Amino acid sequence: MDGSILALLSILGALAIGAISPGPSFVLVARTSIAVSRRAGLAAALGMGIGGVTFAALALLGLHALLTQVGWLYLALKIAGGLYLVHLAVRIWRGASETIRVPDGAADTGGALRSFWIGLATQISNPKTAIVYGSIFAALLPASPPAWILLALPPAVFLVETGWYAIVAVAFSAGRPRAAYLRSKAWIDRLAASVIGALGIRLVVEAAKPS
Repeated sequence: MDGSILALLSILGALAIGAISPGPSFVLVARTSIAVSRRAGLAAALGMGIGGVTFAALALLGLHALLTQVGWLYLALKIAGGLYLVHLAVRIWRGASETIRVPDGAADTGGALRSFWIGLATQISNPKTAIVYGSIFAALLPASPPAWILLALPPAVFLVETGWYAIVAVAFSAGRPRAAYLRSKAWIDRLAASVIGALGIRLVVEAAKPS
């Protein structure tokens, strides 16, 4: 497989794992879908996707310009990115047995448009999201990526973020799938932690190898 294609798939895979890991964005979309409506939950998912594209564009503009001029920084950020992924995996694993508390019947009369803006604001204001994007792009994006990968990443990120949270909105607006996910939460979290932890360790080991 071409290296650039592999890099793109690795970035999208890492971002998908980060999106799937329950956090403030997950709870917001789930709560909106349960307490308001499926339509409002999907609007919140759209806001999450646009927020993800914003982070992707900023990460691409800043990191690409910097890494092409400062070679040693690419190696340092790759190590830092790998260590952060390991740290994130440990946190996900430790929280695997914790119950996600989704408020029942919370009032929110703003409708779909309000839910969209709340979703976008939640994604943009979450510092963990900014760190995840910066770390993953620094760790996995080639130092001199071809133009097509720079053009493909923002819409691909939008599909990953919006697609996952749309699934959450649909699932949590129904009763049976919601109960099934909550029963399997510990296993899903531990699987996600194992995958992202292995990715982080591989990045650190590769960066530490003498060139």
